[in-house]
Amino acid sequence: MWLPILALFIGLFLGFHSDIHIPEAYSNYLSIAVLAALDTVFGGIRANLQKTFDTTVFISGFFFNTLLAAGIVFIGVQLGVDLYLAAIVAFGVRLFNNIAVIRRILLDKFSKTGQKTQG
Repeated sequence: MWLPILALFIGLFLGFHSDIHIPEAYSNYLSIAVLAALDTVFGGIRANLQKTFDTTVFISGFFFNTLLAAGIVFIGVQLGVDLYLAAIVAFGVRLFNNIAVIRRILLDKFSKTGQKTQG
């Protein structure tokens, strides 16, 4: 479980300390790709906590979801339709759902640990 979190912090560190500027025209693509990547990372954390984590599924989902999200935004731009809003809602709902499940699992683990130490 620590590997995705470590990778997230390394990515944040490199992003804040590098001098790379993304052109404004690509900001929608990048934002939805980052959201899709975060969804995959939190899905991986959830799967690890539920002991169903599979590296192949995680890596393929990371790249496929990121490319799919950027592709949806690209098609939306070509059609003149704001499809990125649909992708933001879909990935946002999944992200909050994964975070809620992670929170419940961790609370359950901590409450069971507390009961064992008291009893």
